[in-house]
Amino acid sequence: MSTAIRLSGLRKTFGDVVAVDNVDLEVADGEFLTLLGPSGSGKTTVLRMIAGFEQPTAGTIELAGVDVTGTPPYNRDVNTVFQDYALFPHMNVLDNVEYGLRVKKVPKAERRSRAQEALDAVRLGEYGERKPSQLSGGQRQRVALARALVNKPRVLLLDEPLGALDLKLREQMQVELKELQREVGITFVFVTHDQEEALTMSDRIAVFDAGAIAQIGSPTEIYEHPKTPFVAGFVGVSNLLEAGAAATILGREGTWSVRPEKIRVMLGEATTEGNERAATGTIHEVVYVGMATRFFVDLDAGGSLIAVQQNSHASSADVNAMRGQRVTLLWNTENEIQVGS
Repeated sequence: MSTAIRLSGLRKTFGDVVAVDNVDLEVADGEFLTLLGPSGSGKTTVLRMIAGFEQPTAGTIELAGVDVTGTPPYNRDVNTVFQDYALFPHMNVLDNVEYGLRVKKVPKAERRSRAQEALDAVRLGEYGERKPSQLSGGQRQRVALARALVNKPRVLLLDEPLGALDLKLREQMQVELKELQREVGITFVFVTHDQEEALTMSDRIAVFDAGAIAQIGSPTEIYEHPKTPFVAGFVGVSNLLEAGAAATILGREGTWSVRPEKIRVMLGEATTEGNERAATGTIHEVVYVGMATRFFVDLDAGGSLIAVQQNSHASSADVNAMRGQRVTLLWNTENEIQVGS
């Protein structure tokens, strides 16, 4: 598979602040890659350098094997979709979508045809005559996508495009966006700070920490096998056993992660079966979230763990009554993952 984007030794400083620190990254043609990290981790700056909106302090950017490091944005075969949509309020939807083609002086009949095709792709084929103000937030986001796709770019860059949507619509758009990417076959580079969004949509995830890539891999690799305590905590819940707790419970040194959904909560004392591990403690907090409950348990050996249980039979009153109870946490030893060195 050919390479759509190659970043080599990419670095960006703003005065004394190092925003991006020696990033190397390759993105394959047709891949959905997510840049994931907290605010200030460098992910958006990397996206802006790929787009050409920021110039790197050092390093190179290649698109389809061509060095575009010094090339202006309008001469790069990429388009960018932003969180705020940036639609022209005085134009109808069809005019908004075909605007870029008009600037490129594409003949009217062709640009109308391509704009309608792009609207059909995002399931808004019947909305061409409406103004942006007559659309919902999700529909306006689809128009922004259509406007970016109509130019048929090699790479589509998406800067937290779902951030302004409510939770239910955001979850719906995550699925639709992944389906759209699969249909059009364009390389997507998606920036978000939302771990669930990244896990839902991506072929691969690059987790950013302090301007560098802490880990890159498939959603399963990132979640099930985090390489650092930062990745373990940021992609999922930070459930770490370390120092004395690791030595007492696991009989091993180092830092270990056990994901909350891998842990069973048993009231009182419980015996292990097969390859199970046990740790005793006290529930100090219970959080009921509808489908599941999170139990925050202070361990007798030191530290704490969070366990998640599906509420297949329990009600909120049932689980809240468990606050302050003595429990045994059980998990399979194969779910113990060493993180860091």
